Amino acid sequence: MTWLVLLVISLAFLAVGFLGRRRIKSRSDVTELMIANRHLPLGLAWISLAATWIGGGYVNGTAEAVYDPGRGLVWCQAPWCYALSLVVGGLLFAGPMRRREYRTMLDLFDDRYGKRMASFLYLPALVGDLFWTAAILSALGATLGTLFGIDPALVVLVAATVVVTYTVMGGLWSVAFSDVLQFVCICVGLSIALPFVIHQCGGLTEMWRDYQAVYGTKARLIPDANAWTQPDPWGWQWVDAALLLICGGIPWQVYFQRVLATANARSAQVMSVTAGLACLLVALIPMLIGMGGACLDWNALAVEEPSDAAIILPYLLRHGVPSVVSLIGLTAIAAAVMSSVDSSILSSASMFAWNVYRPWIGHNKQDARLQLVLRVAIVVIGAVAATLALRVDSVYQLWYFCADLVYVVLFPQLVIALFYQRSTAVAAALGAALALSLRGVMYVAESGFAPASLEALNEAVGWLPWKTLIMLVSLATIAVVSQVTQETGKQRGTDES
Repeated sequence: MTWLVLLVISLAFLAVGFLGRRRIKSRSDVTELMIANRHLPLGLAWISLAATWIGGGYVNGTAEAVYDPGRGLVWCQAPWCYALSLVVGGLLFAGPMRRREYRTMLDLFDDRYGKRMASFLYLPALVGDLFWTAAILSALGATLGTLFGIDPALVVLVAATVVVTYTVMGGLWSVAFSDVLQFVCICVGLSIALPFVIHQCGGLTEMWRDYQAVYGTKARLIPDANAWTQPDPWGWQWVDAALLLICGGIPWQVYFQRVLATANARSAQVMSVTAGLACLLVALIPMLIGMGGACLDWNALAVEEPSDAAIILPYLLRHGVPSVVSLIGLTAIAAAVMSSVDSSILSSASMFAWNVYRPWIGHNKQDARLQLVLRVAIVVIGAVAATLALRVDSVYQLWYFCADLVYVVLFPQLVIALFYQRSTAVAAALGAALALSLRGVMYVAESGFAPASLEALNEAVGWLPWKTLIMLVSLATIAVVSQVTQETGKQRGTDES
């Protein structure tokens, strides 16, 4: 029955991909595939953006964080932080980027610093997308393999093949239509399952009371005073993680692809802010399911508690609700994974074709070869992500490190390039190099394989919000060096005259 569900989902997404292909009017203009030639309707763009954020990692991770005894509700930051990232992005970044008629996020850096710097900044964006995609595929394979006895490798290959196929067919049109399907599956599937979970826990009030009794101070959204005053003040790490999710959730092509596909700047802003609110509302469902998992009497269900907090959502859907509802919930999870994967693959392929291949080879947007390059890039990036999901055991940790890089490297670059008109390529390069170096040092210090001096440093000041501090250092470096190089250039001009 599980395979039948996956087959139906796969066929549905392939049908959606075919519909997207029919919306493409030009067979030579690459912007049709990348940003739907800016004809994406506001409603479709809104659902697509919200569904992209409400992906497999979003719903599974929310339930996992709430259920995990080591984290609890206080560390379930993704729902409200990612929602805020869309609101902040809509208020500050969506309008200026859309008004400049860019086609990718990297166009900003190409415009300000040239194709070399844009090509360099493609690397952290690509790595982030690759490991994000691989982590989601790996989690899907491991989950279905554990719960239903399906070969995880086969699940990964089927999901990746389906996603790549319909993304190649219709580009952003197919991705956006698949997002609608995913959004409906998530909302309907999990909403149907939620009442059964709450009923098993004795009602919503009783469930919340039991959860507070078990998790104590972790059953709150904001840390209590002890988190800031105790000898090891983890409150600063909580702030660091929150800022990483909020600010680090903005400089992704997945986000700007929707922004740049809207008809105008106003539509981009409205889409972003309202999508953030939708993400917050939908996240309440897996959050409550995670609480239910923490409060359920598993003995009464005649099953053992889940062996890993990461599988609490699918585990509860299999054992805590009727069989028909379980299959509907599985459909929601599978749809969420596929819809998350297609967006990241298309984003990385678009930046490669437009910001790496096109400037160096010299093609224009009407060259049919650019569409071919984009489609080949989709296949290659999808294949690499699937290979990583199958071969690398620590994909999630690598993805988390890449998310750090997006925050400490790309976010200050985006802010300075967009809002500080005096920025220079030299300053941008120095800021990126400094951020990479500092984050690399801290990564080694946290890894457990660091020299004694670095381990001692990490133990002494590891509670500080290091990711945010590194981001601020990078941002300040770009601003200061830009000012100095500008003044030096003016002085040289005066001396020569």
